[in-house]
Amino acid sequence: MSWSSQEARLAERPTGRPDASTWDITTVEVPDPEPGQFLVKVDLISLDPAMRGWLNDVRSYIPPVGVGEVMRAFTSGEVVASQHPDFAVGDAVSGVLGVREYALSDGKGVTKLDLDVAPAATWLGALGMPGMTAYFGLEDVGRAQPGETVLVSAAAGAVGSTVVQLAKAKGCRVIGVAGGPEKVAWLRELGCDEAIDRREGNLVRQVRRAAPDGVDVYFDNVGGELLDAALANLARGARIAICGAIASYNEESLPPGPSRYMSLLVFRATMQGFVVFDYEDRYPEAVAAIARLVDQGQFVATETTLVGGVAGFPEALLGLFDGVNTGKLLLQA
Repeated sequence: MSWSSQEARLAERPTGRPDASTWDITTVEVPDPEPGQFLVKVDLISLDPAMRGWLNDVRSYIPPVGVGEVMRAFTSGEVVASQHPDFAVGDAVSGVLGVREYALSDGKGVTKLDLDVAPAATWLGALGMPGMTAYFGLEDVGRAQPGETVLVSAAAGAVGSTVVQLAKAKGCRVIGVAGGPEKVAWLRELGCDEAIDRREGNLVRQVRRAAPDGVDVYFDNVGGELLDAALANLARGARIAICGAIASYNEESLPPGPSRYMSLLVFRATMQGFVVFDYEDRYPEAVAAIARLVDQGQFVATETTLVGGVAGFPEALLGLFDGVNTGKLLLQA
């Protein structure tokens, strides 16, 4: 028996913003699993800003997706056939199975999901890579302490909204930055003490007004102008956690570097990049901490799920850069 599966392959490397020519949407026949394998019906595909970086043929923390390969993506789904001793038909699982409808696996990198703890969508969001990124970026890199002021960019996104809630739970004063009045209002509902609309401009002044005593921790998902605004408003001993720079991911040339980097010297501050995969052996710690906050009513997991299946992936991916999501962005396979 074989299973008909639609999948999205990288047709050519994009210059700037990906478009339809970047992808080859094709249908293949997937065979039944052999001994030691199982077959997953993919239900949800995670859409993450890092996916844009994975398309560039440059040296990075992970090899780029090869031309002709299925697009790399975190997914969740259900085992529908199995010859693997540890995975049974009906098991809910997640893993990097790619943008496809059906995926064969030998179990490497695949995790069983406890749907009694949270739905699959949350296991791709707050209890998945975005949650792990937020937790370790705030705890280990930002070293946030109760009473400190934490500034979060892209605060209405998957990672940012998790950072906001984790920082509030620690007793920090939290300033969130997002685009548009609706997202700003939502950040206040999440518990932000101050919420900045980046579209209103003059970010240096807006951050200064929100943090008159300076920023102790800046969790950066955006880069660009907002990073400079944070640098202009640091408290002494501040820590900047560099998680991403979505503002420049689709630029065709390198953007200018931060113009206020000497603030690191003046305020005896540090700026450190990090990659969540380096904390893999500690993921259970983060999952337990976030799940505990959910149980205590101190954390709300939010997802935005798009429809359109694998064929809709090219357009859905662009939604990340157009800000269509509140919380985690997902695509129904």
